[in-house]
Amino acid sequence: MRLLEDRAQELRERHSTSFRITGVASRRLGWIADADGVDPEAHVGRTLLSGKSRKTYESSNVRDWLAAAKADVLFEATSLNVENGQPAVDHIRAALEHGAHAITANKGPIVHAYRELRDLAAASGKRFLFESTVMDGVPIFSLFDQLPAIHLRGFHGILNSTTNVILSNMENGLSFDAALEKAQDLGVAETDATHDIDGWDAAAKTAALITVLMDLPVRLDQIARQGIRGLSAEAVRAAKKEGKPYKLVCRARRASSSGNPAFQASVRPEQTPLTDPMAHVTGTSSIVSFETDIFSGLVITEENPGLYATAYGMLADLVRAVTASS
Repeated sequence: MRLLEDRAQELRERHSTSFRITGVASRRLGWIADADGVDPEAHVGRTLLSGKSRKTYESSNVRDWLAAAKADVLFEATSLNVENGQPAVDHIRAALEHGAHAITANKGPIVHAYRELRDLAAASGKRFLFESTVMDGVPIFSLFDQLPAIHLRGFHGILNSTTNVILSNMENGLSFDAALEKAQDLGVAETDATHDIDGWDAAAKTAALITVLMDLPVRLDQIARQGIRGLSAEAVRAAKKEGKPYKLVCRARRASSSGNPAFQASVRPEQTPLTDPMAHVTGTSSIVSFETDIFSGLVITEENPGLYATAYGMLADLVRAVTASS
């Protein structure tokens, strides 16, 4: 929201886009809607004021909430549910059926319901966008929109910053538990970092890229997954000293012959030689290298993203959605 406010004048002047926030929903605030506008900064406890009236939907009925807010765009930012993508899938489905564009930072809907939501958006004349799901706001999905008739053969990279921070701290002398605690203190890792440590987040990002960019249906159980939990500090430091540091690497490649599945994919710790750009990616940085029939190595690197990185991806999707429909 702060980034929207910061860029409000630029959005109006350069993109002919203005906005009004008419609804906010969270576990703490509940479901709040006012078509005349709400001020997300003016709240105390569970109170969110608009200067006029407000409605709170204690039943968490997303469809009633969207209708009361008269929403044209939904920003969906719930936490990843690796099992079924809920409640994000239902939120996005409801938004599209309501007649709003749907923008998400949640990988779950891409993994579990991409084709359904993509087709529903097309039928509704709306956009379903998700640039912030992989590498924050780096334009990965929209980049391939600008590369018509190109064939993606595969990709590999480091897509989970939490494990990268933990491994970097272990290389610097910390134990696994101490490195995790430091990442949590920095706000990089969640209190429950299971999704990161055990490779679920990286697997979901890998699945999202396969699903959208390679146009192949994929289940998470089709991605060979191994997290970093089993790596000892001694092994991590020895690998670093050897010049082959450990990284949690995501890989996917189309199968060379027709078959089921039509791809091979994995997420696992790998020792990377210093000749590989991945070996030099540390801290919260990320990297992905795409192999296409035209470009043998199209590499995107994100260096230590700031606070607004993920928010920027959602803002960019907003501009794409509303300018495309105007």
